[in-house]
Amino acid sequence: MSEGLFDEGLFGATEEEKAERIAANAPLAVRMRPATLDEVVGQDHLLGPGAPLRRLVEGATPASVMLYGPPGTGKTTLATLVSKATGRRFVALSALSAGVKEMRAVIDEARRRLVRSGESTVLFIDEVHRFSKTQQDALLGAVEDRIVLLVAATTENPFFSVVSPLLSRSLVLQLKSLTDDGVRSVIQRAVSDERGLGGSVTLEPEAEDHLIRLAGGDARRSLTALEAAADSALASNDGVITLPLLESTVDKAAVRYDRDGDQHYDVTSAFIKSIRGSDVDAALHYLARMIEAGEDPRFIARRLVIHASEDVGMADPTALQTCVAAAQAVQLIGLPECTLNLAQATIHLATAPKSNAVTTAIYAAIEDVRKGAIGSVPAHLRDGHYAGAAKLGNAQGYRYPHDVPEGVLTQQYAPDDLVGRDYYEPTGRGNERAVAERLPRLRRVIRGE
Repeated sequence: MSEGLFDEGLFGATEEEKAERIAANAPLAVRMRPATLDEVVGQDHLLGPGAPLRRLVEGATPASVMLYGPPGTGKTTLATLVSKATGRRFVALSALSAGVKEMRAVIDEARRRLVRSGESTVLFIDEVHRFSKTQQDALLGAVEDRIVLLVAATTENPFFSVVSPLLSRSLVLQLKSLTDDGVRSVIQRAVSDERGLGGSVTLEPEAEDHLIRLAGGDARRSLTALEAAADSALASNDGVITLPLLESTVDKAAVRYDRDGDQHYDVTSAFIKSIRGSDVDAALHYLARMIEAGEDPRFIARRLVIHASEDVGMADPTALQTCVAAAQAVQLIGLPECTLNLAQATIHLATAPKSNAVTTAIYAAIEDVRKGAIGSVPAHLRDGHYAGAAKLGNAQGYRYPHDVPEGVLTQQYAPDDLVGRDYYEPTGRGNERAVAERLPRLRRVIRGE
């Protein structure tokens, strides 16, 4: 019944009319997809005069490209514009659903068309990083021989996720998240343009600003939220999108974060560097991003425990205790409650005095060992708890530090070749200040200086 009605509704319609009806029912983000290069927002570094992407879209550079950038920056749009501008046939595949069989069918058809009529094919592959190595390798011959002009889109760093032979045959162009002004222009165009809302709603300035904050540089996200708010505004008959209406329609901004990709490493790196730099507010921001994106709290706890020794160390020995306790709390109670424990540990580390003396000390010692500076354990320090040890001279002459009032006495502990080698150099920060004052006295007594 439904198919009959559908067919009847399209009976006698031209292909253009059918396309228009389908387009009218498409999401706002699809309807507002730029139709020309001049409508593309936010990629000026790639679209200036003579820039590689402009030359590609204008048909001057028949090269395959990798478009690498966050969601909502126009990767699919640019792939479509390449096809339209050069008059090539356009075929789109998604790595989420297509396999080698589908890809080879497209390549075979592209080869036939090229031989038969000279018509070239633009093959757009979305989420190319999700293709396996075998699937990516299957593209190589067609790309190298220009059977297809490959335009591949990825949100992940292609130097990590795409095979080297395919990378070497493609231009890698990085798209950037839109600026606030860029998102604003996209929103305003969608409100007024006939392809979009055609002026049917009024967007109040506070609501517009909130939309921009929600977008986080993603044009598609801003248009999706705008469309939901517009539906609510039109249903209320006044057609005004206010801040309260928008907040009730769009609950929460999506966090761009892939636990297997760039964002995982970049946000984690920023989190640790913010703690190391003592910027507690930035550290809490990145902690919130990881938690909201669904990062494993055990991973966060492990990083905090490591950082407590790596960059705080003896400047505040209690930092390690706090972080270990936070890690135990994660195991005991889990999310969402352990968010507070992770936040406390983050604040403790970020505001603690910093010292990397523990890190430099152990790695200096490891470097010496790897270079062969090992030497024999002094005889008086060797194990003497077995028969015959004394005959070998083991544990003979060892002096027990607790036998003297100071608890420290002159005695050789390091192998002969390492006597006098200093690894630990405390700073004058935090609790390490007291250690820095005491350590030289200890070394003088031990070495008999």
